[in-house]
Amino acid sequence: MKLRCLIVDDEPLARKGMEEYVLAVPFLELLGTATRTYEAAEKMKGGNVDLLLLDIQMPNQTGIEFLRSISEPPLVILTTAFNAYALEGYELDVVDYLVKPIPFERFLKAATKARDYYQYRRNPDHSGEDHLFVKSSGKLERVRLGEIEFVEAMQNYIIIHRPAGKLIVYMTLSGFERQLPGERFMRVHKSFIASLAHVNTIEGHTLHIGPHRIPVSRSLREEVTRRIVGNDQLRR
Repeated sequence: MKLRCLIVDDEPLARKGMEEYVLAVPFLELLGTATRTYEAAEKMKGGNVDLLLLDIQMPNQTGIEFLRSISEPPLVILTTAFNAYALEGYELDVVDYLVKPIPFERFLKAATKARDYYQYRRNPDHSGEDHLFVKSSGKLERVRLGEIEFVEAMQNYIIIHRPAGKLIVYMTLSGFERQLPGERFMRVHKSFIASLAHVNTIEGHTLHIGPHRIPVSRSLREEVTRRIVGNDQLRR
């Protein structure tokens, strides 16, 4: 699988450098380049662009303005000589934001993120994946399933607890639960999903996960215990 790329940049040297980067990455395919946003719009009409490498400082119309005008944009990596637009770019769900001059290693990291997210978005059944993507603080973050200790609901948000730190994501707990493999995670309370492998202790209606105490609904206690301990252990 290759991501079909369109480079949009009015600077010849920057455009040439980006072309060389795309050609150097095996999972990218260069469809073409554009020096103006209206040229890019024409080349995108066929819907064959998977990844847009879009400069922000463009004549007549900025990359941000162009992106806002697209009803169903492809994946987008913004490029610019300034970092003042970073927050605005992430609000538009861009995959990454690269500040010129762009080292190849940094470009490759952004391209890999785009490829992984593209594959994740195309696959309706993520049960076999070892990771998923969430949007937190305006960025798409890859979260490895093995790192998730538990997930907590907080009004219209969820908090994903990991050893590396918390992630706050704007979505419902039920929506996130549908993305998790049921054999590894369980809704143990109306406000909590627990990783069964991370439970250290079961004490009454409480699960101990590291230093955290997770409540278990009374109606689910027996099922939760069975899922964690197993039927054979319960009969001993």
